[in-house]
Amino acid sequence: MPGADPAEAMRIVAGELPSFPHLPELPDRGPGADLTGRTAALLVDMPVEVTVRGWRLAERPGRDLSRARTMLSADLDVLEEVLQGYTGPVKIQVCGPWTLAATLELTRRMDAALADPGAVQDLAASLAEGAAAHARDVAKRLPRAQVLVQFDEPALARVARGAVPTASGISRLPAVEDDTLRERLATVLSNNPGYTIVHCCDTATPFGIIRGAGARAVSFDLSQLRRGEEDAVGEAAEAGMGLLVGAVPPVHDEDGVTAQAGGIEAARRVTRLWHGLGLPPEVSQVVVTPGCGLAGATPAWARAALARCREAAVILPEMIAETEDDRT
Repeated sequence: MPGADPAEAMRIVAGELPSFPHLPELPDRGPGADLTGRTAALLVDMPVEVTVRGWRLAERPGRDLSRARTMLSADLDVLEEVLQGYTGPVKIQVCGPWTLAATLELTRRMDAALADPGAVQDLAASLAEGAAAHARDVAKRLPRAQVLVQFDEPALARVARGAVPTASGISRLPAVEDDTLRERLATVLSNNPGYTIVHCCDTATPFGIIRGAGARAVSFDLSQLRRGEEDAVGEAAEAGMGLLVGAVPPVHDEDGVTAQAGGIEAARRVTRLWHGLGLPPEVSQVVVTPGCGLAGATPAWARAALARCREAAVILPEMIAETEDDRT
């Protein structure tokens, strides 16, 4: 979410998404509130620190790590206060192991941890332990809620195709084999006590790897779905995976069409996808979301985008059923 006030962001989320709120991330607050730093604060026995280039593994804990942990703890206090007594699903987000490895530098080298397979393995094991503890903490704070843990993997597709740059930027780190991608992701997912989601908003979301790693659901940007990838979405749906479909733009479109259409256009987009896959009219496994994070949106659009997701969710079952009747 945009802004730097966790209490205000949490109130907006709870107000616009009363039946499926989440813990907001506010990267505008600086290091420690960003995706990498926020998750690095959860790592077990792997301290981190900030450099001019970003986050790196450190030899000992310092003030950067302390600040990140303090911000996360304060955010959890706000979550607990705003959602006191809440009984439905609630989502928390952490950085996935491959994006973490691609954005976190090694201790004595400028290369990303991704360049060292041993470091990646250690990171995955540490993240598995830290993310599980994080989910248990949230469950204790909200004992009547169902905790869902989303692992954000915006770099997963780039790691898979060998598109992550080296420290110099001159070349690229080698592509990681599919089996290894699945294994490290599975290490984190299998250790988590909650319902697990993997989010990837790239143009080549590796649906098969995410499904093979054991994720319960996959989150993707519908506008980034390339021709030929629909079959992978259909396979995920038929396997019983939840689909978090990014059908609302994360930033306001220039012509205002989305603003005028409200949630109707988002519901139409999901309906076209659903019928294009030839799936049955039951859509209980679908959640309508923004295409990606809302940190780059204006505060007004961030609130509006969440409202449109809620509106689309109300419209979607009836819209899919009606178009199914028309088709038959």
